[in-house]
Amino acid sequence: MSSVRLRCFAAAREAAGTTEVIFDAATLGELLGQARARYGEHFAAVLAGARVWVNGDEPANGDETALAEGDEVAVLPPVSGG
Repeated sequence: MSSVRLRCFAAAREAAGTTEVIFDAATLGELLGQARARYGEHFAAVLAGARVWVNGDEPANGDETALAEGDEVAVLPPVSGG
């Protein structure tokens, strides 16, 4: 397990009620599962339409992407406006 920072932006921040939190997780899927369990259905719905990056990049192996101590996972929902 690694301590990984989850950063939430826009609608994800609103759904989670926080901008960032630390989780202990070995894979991206494990981290996102913990976040869904902690923040509930509304966060899960936002997450379903969001882009998720690990250390600023698309996760190469999706939910199976291994996480290391100090990694940063960002949840970036689509931005609307005009």
